[in-house]
Amino acid sequence: MLKDKKAAIFDLDGTLVDSMGIWKDIDVEYLGKLHLEVPEDLQQDIEGLSFSEVAVYFKKRFGLKESVDFIKNEWNRMAMDKYLYEVPAKDGAVEFVRYLYEHGFKLGVASSNSVQLVDAALRAHGIRSFFSAVLTCCEVKKGKPEPDVYLEVARRLQVEPKDCVVFEDIPVGIMAGKAAGMVTCAVEDSYSAPYRQEKRKLADYYIDSYQDIFNGTFEEL
Repeated sequence: MLKDKKAAIFDLDGTLVDSMGIWKDIDVEYLGKLHLEVPEDLQQDIEGLSFSEVAVYFKKRFGLKESVDFIKNEWNRMAMDKYLYEVPAKDGAVEFVRYLYEHGFKLGVASSNSVQLVDAALRAHGIRSFFSAVLTCCEVKKGKPEPDVYLEVARRLQVEPKDCVVFEDIPVGIMAGKAAGMVTCAVEDSYSAPYRQEKRKLADYYIDSYQDIFNGTFEEL
């Protein structure tokens, strides 16, 4: 998987940190205050959208009077302590990132989350300094499954896309990495379990945890 590669680029939620569950809780709390229930198709509709795009979606779908910036600030407020103190790293993720850094790999993050929460999560687990490029989909023209965020991270890392390995937990993220011309590794996450077969069809590799890479037990697809 890593042979002849110069860089590794990671999604954040569900890939480096086990955080997908908190967003379901936040959706319930946020919409509950408005006396609204979470629609069954919500997660499917917003997958791959940037933090800003999700706020636009919420404003339109639920007829919210607040501004997009107000909505984003509210979500950041609701999630910040969770990212700082509650959200665990994925099994072996911290050790794997440190290993890559110590072996000369350039490291980047390409996330659909807000820059504030991405930074908080990386700092909470002591790995922020290992990443030379941290970018969110809010900072590029189009979010995932378009390749924009991955191409821009590679540009900032000063590496060619073909020299990068992408780690992702959902199909649209894997599609973005593939569209960028990068090798992709799907990461197991319970919240994307319904898409497990789709992930296997899209990705080049599959891991249940980062320990699989250390143990040589990852799947080549």
